[in-house]
Amino acid sequence: MKKTPYLPYLAVIAALLLVIAHLVIWLHAPVELTMGLVQKIFYLHLPMAWWALLSFFLVFVGSVGVLLRKTDFWDALAGSAAELGVLFSGLALITGSLWARPIWNVWWTWDPRLTTALIMWFVYTGYLVLRTSPLPHIKRRTLCAVLGIVAFVDIPLVFFSTRLWRSIHPSVISSSGGGMEPEMWHAMGASLAAMGVLWLVLLIVRTRQITATQRLDSLWSARL
Repeated sequence: MKKTPYLPYLAVIAALLLVIAHLVIWLHAPVELTMGLVQKIFYLHLPMAWWALLSFFLVFVGSVGVLLRKTDFWDALAGSAAELGVLFSGLALITGSLWARPIWNVWWTWDPRLTTALIMWFVYTGYLVLRTSPLPHIKRRTLCAVLGIVAFVDIPLVFFSTRLWRSIHPSVISSSGGGMEPEMWHAMGASLAAMGVLWLVLLIVRTRQITATQRLDSLWSARL
């Protein structure tokens, strides 16, 4: 297994960027006039959602790699990305509910964006359950790859749901810039970058862990 001497430095950078992002969020970004202080949850909610979507895209890429190359690396990449995607999308759903309660006066509503995101979370949670099933390794790897490809169908629906159907969920990326002040964009960019570096560190670490586990399992099977 290749060593990654840069990983500790990358982790330190992630920690520093998270501190800077929170300083920008709480000290630089203004308080939104209508929603008030609770709107600042947005600066955590949106980056988690975006990096979750990128995680699920990597599951798709890794699954294609498994079917084409039939190597454990692509399976490890897909598995680690799925874990991060479920974690980040779950946190996005939680922070979204915390944001919605004082604004919409409900913890949850069956809005198209929320509904498709919840379906996405359940589908990829099922993918992770399948990865732990007691099937033969090759068969399990192939089935997971197929599910990882099929599950990606929901990702465009989540991303474009506010444009495809009538939705009360705000759309940040729009021709009007989402009505955000420049300082708000600074906060969103800082949080997005910090969360991205943290996501990359977790992805590398978890992929290495899964790869090491797969190699140990292979050695144990060869010994039996």
